[in-house]
Amino acid sequence: MASSTPVRHAWRALIGLLVIVAVLFGVNALGVYVFKQSSWLPELALDLQGGTQIILAAQTEDGAAPSGEQLEQAVSIIRQRVDASGVGEADVSTEGGRNIVVQIPGEADEETRQRIEASAQLQLRPVLFTGAPTSEFVGEDGNATPYPSPDPTLRDTPSPEPTGPSDLNWVTPALEAEFLAYDCAEPTDEPGAAPPDEPLITCDTDGLEKYILGPVELDGDAIDDASSGLNTTTNQWAVNLTFDDEGTEVFGEVSQRLYGADPPQNRFAFVLDGAVISAPSMNGLILDGRPEISGSFTEETAQILADQLKYGALPLSFEVVSSDTISATLGSQQLQIGLIAGLIGLALVALYSLISYRALGFVIIASLAVMGLLTYLALCILAWRMGFRLSLAGVAGLIVTIGFTADSFIVYFERIRDELRDGKSITAAVEDGWGRAKRTIYISKSINVLAAVVLYILADATVKGFAFTLGLTTLIDVLIFIIFTHPVMQLLSRTRFFGQGHPLSGLDPSGLGSVYRSRAEFKAPAAGSSRGAAARARRSRAEAERRQTIAERKQAEVRAGSSAADTKEDEN
Repeated sequence: MASSTPVRHAWRALIGLLVIVAVLFGVNALGVYVFKQSSWLPELALDLQGGTQIILAAQTEDGAAPSGEQLEQAVSIIRQRVDASGVGEADVSTEGGRNIVVQIPGEADEETRQRIEASAQLQLRPVLFTGAPTSEFVGEDGNATPYPSPDPTLRDTPSPEPTGPSDLNWVTPALEAEFLAYDCAEPTDEPGAAPPDEPLITCDTDGLEKYILGPVELDGDAIDDASSGLNTTTNQWAVNLTFDDEGTEVFGEVSQRLYGADPPQNRFAFVLDGAVISAPSMNGLILDGRPEISGSFTEETAQILADQLKYGALPLSFEVVSSDTISATLGSQQLQIGLIAGLIGLALVALYSLISYRALGFVIIASLAVMGLLTYLALCILAWRMGFRLSLAGVAGLIVTIGFTADSFIVYFERIRDELRDGKSITAAVEDGWGRAKRTIYISKSINVLAAVVLYILADATVKGFAFTLGLTTLIDVLIFIIFTHPVMQLLSRTRFFGQGHPLSGLDPSGLGSVYRSRAEFKAPAAGSSRGAAARARRSRAEAERRQTIAERKQAEVRAGSSAADTKEDEN
C-alpha cells in the first residue's frame, strides 16, 4: 500500500533538511580547505578574543587641537571603512581630544590597516608635463649634480596669467627646475602639500613617472558612489566612479577640453593623498559622470580604494602613534560562564519537556539539537563571508532563543492535546494541531524578528550582536518546526507506541481525560476508574461544555430529554 500524503510530505521535508545541512557543511568546508579563510569554530569578538589596537593622532597645520566635530566625522568614516572590509564587532572611539582608537578583533592584516590609516583625499588634476624619475640633474655647464636646489632667482610667477587649469603657463622656470630636481624615491616635500589652486609636482605610486599637474578641478566631495570591477576589455581591475550633478557637469567640460589635445595635455590624473594612482588619456567624451580609474590594481586594492572614495576623505591627516596587540576585555572566563548558563538552560528545558510530555520530550530535545547544528554552521559561514564575530551579547541572544523555542513547542503540543481531548484520532490531532499552532507560532516569531531588526538598527554596537543572533536563531527556529518537528510528529503518530497512545508517549487520550466525542456527546468515565481519572474526566467535560455553541447545547438538551423519557417509559 502506498504511503499516505502526510507521510510522503514528512519524508520530503526531512530529506530537504539533510540537503540543507549537507550544503552548509560543504560551503564551510570550501572556506576551510579551498579558500583557507574559514574555520570550524565561530570567530570571537573583541570582548572574548582580544585583537589589535591602533591609535591615530590627528595632525593639524598650526598644531592646534582638532575640533570635536572633525574627530567625530573621522570616527564615522573609519568605522564605515572597517565595516566595509568585513571585520565585525570592531570598536572605534576618540581619546584625549586628539586621538582615535581603533580596536579590531584578531590580527589586523595590511589591507585593513590601509583602510584605516589612509586619508583618501582624491583630487582630479590635468597633466601639464611628464618625465622619467631621473637620478641626477645636468646644469647649464654640463656638470652632473645630484638633485641640486633650484636657483632661487628663477621666476616663480606665471607669466602671462594662465587662462585655465591645462595652460602650460603654469610651468614657470622655477617650477621646471624644481621638477627636474624632484626625487620620486625621496620626495623633498610632503605629497599633496601644494594648495588646490596651484600646480603640483608628484610621482605615481610605483615611482616610475613624475608629473607636473595643474590646479584641482574636482575632488572627492563630488563622488556619489565608487565600486570596483573587472574591465573586460583590458582584463584588469579598475575603480568605477559616479559623480554628483555638479561633478558630472565639471568632468564633462574637462573631457571636452582634453579630448583631442596633444600628449601629455590630453591626460588627467587621479591623485590620492598626493600620489598619482592613474593618469589615463582622454580618448573620448565622458558626459555621464562615470569615469573609470585604471592602474596596477588587484581585486583587493581596487576594493580598498573604492571603499575609501565611497565613504569620503578623512577631515584630518593622522599619524599612527602605536599598533599593539590587546587581550580580551572580558576573557574566556565570561565565555565559559555564558556557555554554562546556556547548557543549564538546555538541561532545564529538556527536563521540563520529559516531565510534561513524556516521550514527546525527546522530539523537543532532537529539534533543539538540529537547531543548534544549523546555528553553529551558520555562524561559521557568516564569520567567513560577512566577518561576523560572536560577542558575549551574541551568546546572550543564543541563550534567550532557547526559551523562545521552548514556547513554540509548548504551543504545538498543547494544540495536539486539545485535538485529542476533542475526541480526534492521534494522526488527525497532529495535522489539525499543526494547522492551529502554526498561525500562533508565525505571528509570535514575526514579532521576535521585527524586534531584533529594530534593535539591530537603533542599538549601540555592543548590542548589535544580541539582536543579530536573536533574529538569526528565530528564523532557524521557524525552519526547524516546518522541516523537522512537524514531519517527525507525522511519522511518529503512525507508529504503534505513539499512534495507540501509550501512557508514556505523551499522547494518551485517556490520560488527557479525553471524554469528549463531539460538542454534543460525551463519554462517561469507565466504571472503577480512579479518583484522578474521574477528576480529569470532569474537567474535560466542563471544558467541552464551555466550547459548545447554542445549537449544540439545544441538541444536547433534546438528547437528554429523550433519554429521560425513555427511562420513564421503562419504569412504567
